[in-house]
Amino acid sequence: MEWDFLIIGGGIAGASVGAALAEHGSVALWEAEDVFGYHASGRSAALFEESYGLPPVVALNRASRADHAANGWMTPRGLMLLAVAGQEDTFDHDLTHMAMEPLSLDEARTMVPILSPDVTRAALHVDAFDLDTDAMIQTGLRAVGQARAGRRVTAITGIAGGWRVQAGPNEVTARQIVNAAGPWADRIAAMAGVRPLGLTPLRRSMARIRAPGGHDVARWPMLMGAGETWYAKPDAGALIVSPAEEAPSDPVDAFADDMTLAEGMARYQAAVTPEVTRPISTWAGLRTFTPDRCLALGGSEVEGFWWCAGQGGYGFQTAPAAARLLADLIAGRASELDTATVAALDPGRLR
Repeated sequence: MEWDFLIIGGGIAGASVGAALAEHGSVALWEAEDVFGYHASGRSAALFEESYGLPPVVALNRASRADHAANGWMTPRGLMLLAVAGQEDTFDHDLTHMAMEPLSLDEARTMVPILSPDVTRAALHVDAFDLDTDAMIQTGLRAVGQARAGRRVTAITGIAGGWRVQAGPNEVTARQIVNAAGPWADRIAAMAGVRPLGLTPLRRSMARIRAPGGHDVARWPMLMGAGETWYAKPDAGALIVSPAEEAPSDPVDAFADDMTLAEGMARYQAAVTPEVTRPISTWAGLRTFTPDRCLALGGSEVEGFWWCAGQGGYGFQTAPAAARLLADLIAGRASELDTATVAALDPGRLR
């Protein structure tokens, strides 16, 4: 075999697990697009919020935090939760679930002076951070033996002792495959004769708008509507605003839906005083979920084929611990995570 491991997918999932496996053997990574991190990984809000997600996801977040800090990938941001009239019950649920601290409206407006008189409740979690997504992906790619973009897999064949994988005229053999193909992960599995998991890509649209009212937004926290009905995040002197929709999609190069964006902008507008301006740019990404919205990390019913999929909206913040878990499973080592969490992430639960 040319390689011990072939990683299919060059987003944060593939890059991080490739780095984690490098100590166990030779690693090649193939990415279908012409650049790495092109799809969801290149269109992320890039926030580390430890309490975001279901319990198995939160466990991965917590286990990843030290890695983010040690590598200098985190910058303080904070997360402010906002409610307008009629959202109080949803706000209270979020307040408890995300371990946030209530703020007076005066305190909230001191931090973010554009808040509308219609805002009735506010809370803050200071322990939320921007993540340097590009640095994370590049760190992972540098650790693998070979990383190739523009390699869209067209055939996977089981052979003695491993696999033969083709991308058009290109061919490689490897003892084991890690499927980190994001929205395309079920299709990759089918090529290899592995039962798909029922992954669902969900579109999320975003718009970049000019800093409202000419304010310096650099130190503002990320803003989120109760129930995650919208969010706004400072980015390079502007704001990224999203309707936070989850629209089912085929695995495609996603683009923003204008009507959905308009609806999300209206929800954002209800919480702020400056009139929303025409977007500077718009885009969308696909967040791919398993049926139970927890990641799929582990083996399959076919020897030598491993899943690293279903990252949903948690890919970057869970990446270090998720990659370590999969590497431990492949190497036959005990995980740092408790057995219940490992079981909750095992792809076998979905078969």
